[in-house]
Amino acid sequence: MLSTIVAFVVTLLVAALVIWLVGRLNLGLEVDSFTSAIIAAIVIAIVTAVVMWLLGLLGLSLGTGWIGAIIALIVSAIILMISDKFVSGMRVHGFSGAIIAAIAIAVINWLISMVMGMFM
Repeated sequence: MLSTIVAFVVTLLVAALVIWLVGRLNLGLEVDSFTSAIIAAIVIAIVTAVVMWLLGLLGLSLGTGWIGAIIALIVSAIILMISDKFVSGMRVHGFSGAIIAAIAIAVINWLISMVMGMFM
């Protein structure tokens, strides 16, 4: 039970760090503070769960390969734009900004996961 809570907190902090870093890079996403990034990470997780649930109800999946990656990128950008409406300290600059931010979030998240994998 405790390991699940610790894993959740670490995942949340890493997601918030990624959002905060992308916000600092001015890649289509602005975040006012690390607290806003934490709130944004929670909201993005909730919106992602709802969107994936709705896609599942419709019998749709993101797929694999290049087409799946492109669809996942578009879905991530839409999720960022939806989350922008719920988090006062986060702003997404249009769909192109959301796509660029989604790519940056994916790359930074991949890099952090790779580094964490080396130590765990």
